[in-house]
Amino acid sequence: MFDTRLLEILVCPVTKAKLEYDSEKDELISLAGNLAYPVRDGIPVMLEEEARQITLDEKEAYKRQFKAQG
Repeated sequence: MFDTRLLEILVCPVTKAKLEYDSEKDELISLAGNLAYPVRDGIPVMLEEEARQITLDEKEAYKRQFKAQG
């Protein structure tokens, strides 16, 4: 399980922007970079080549989800 306290210190390696955690997909989301970094066995894989591009629709859904979470 990913320790969400890490979100206080982790940033997107591409944009240096804040990351959000998607617990359903077990990914760290960079809205600024439109990237989703996988979390494997509780460890975030912060490599650009391992990240997947998120779609515009996903980005908008994440914005709503993260805003609702606070």
